Amino acid sequence: MPTPPFVLALRERIGNDLLWLPGATAVVLREDGPRPLLLLVRRAGNGEWEPVAGIVDPGEDPAAAAVREALEEADVVVVAERLAQVSVVGPVVYENGDRSQYLDVTFRCRWVSGEPFPADGENTDARWFDLDELPAMSPSMASRVAAALPAHGEAEFSA
Repeated sequence: MPTPPFVLALRERIGNDLLWLPGATAVVLREDGPRPLLLLVRRAGNGEWEPVAGIVDPGEDPAAAAVREALEEADVVVVAERLAQVSVVGPVVYENGDRSQYLDVTFRCRWVSGEPFPADGENTDARWFDLDELPAMSPSMASRVAAALPAHGEAEFSA
């Protein structure tokens, strides 16, 4: 789902003004083989590879949002295992002039089932990558992945 209905309703009231939104990122690891694999999706809008991410719905727990987004975007079932990073993203200015800024909550997630594919139209590809063969990512996305790779540890907070 590209833009949640609640965001569209807010936009009707505030137009293109800056909108503060909660976001969740799912850094999904598959560790059932000889080497761990990382799930990445290729965004339709900019062609970049990145972990699954999306907007947290009103009243939704951020960990539940990360799990939901993995299923909606890549058709994989995951379990959120730990909070990895909390950071501020943006402001982002979209092609239509809408401005948003996000409080991103990143989770390390464990793959349970499903083979990834671009399930909801937001992405053109979804696949597993060996950790030694990751494609180029933006600094923000690379930071989220790096924070989530350790199986244990404290969450990172941007200063």
